[in-house]
Amino acid sequence: MILLPRSVRVYVATAPANLRKSFEGLSNEVRGVLALDPLSGHVFLFLNRRRTQVKMLLFTRGGFTIVHKRLERGRFTFPAQVTLEAVRVEIEAHELSALLEGLQTSTAPAAKRWAPMFAATPAR
Repeated sequence: MILLPRSVRVYVATAPANLRKSFEGLSNEVRGVLALDPLSGHVFLFLNRRRTQVKMLLFTRGGFTIVHKRLERGRFTFPAQVTLEAVRVEIEAHELSALLEGLQTSTAPAAKRWAPMFAATPAR
């Protein structure tokens, strides 16, 4: 199980990536293809063409971290919200855990969870 703070978002690149890339190559993919900042502290996932391998890039205080996983059997599945037009898809932390385990992510929407009101959010 992966524990991420609520402020950390998880982005999945929908186009296959060259997983031979390392820190600089993947951070350039985040900037160029996903149009996001790799130094933001969010998690970025890249799958290979056959969807048998995944690389996860994230930036912490000490620098970049890459997690690389290869399935011995089966394939990683994309979340249900992937469309042809989407360059990236944002997923929840529990969907990330399921994806990394090679499980089929549910097409049913997740139950709404309580979240505290932020001071910057105007009252309605």
